[in-house]
Amino acid sequence: MKANELRNKSVEELNKSVSDLKTELFNLRFQLATGELDNPMRIKKVKKDIARVKTVLRERELSINAQ
Repeated sequence: MKANELRNKSVEELNKSVSDLKTELFNLRFQLATGELDNPMRIKKVKKDIARVKTVLRERELSINAQ
């Protein structure tokens, strides 16, 4: 997921993305604990995607407050 793609989404879509990614991260951690996880690097990618989405949300929040 690219930051430029995220900036084109609405706040509601971004919030939904965060909740979906958090659910996915939970499931990946569960798979890791049970030994079913095929690609452990997927956890790192999902964490970075969550951070990207939250960064875009924060940028929008700051730009609203700055005006």
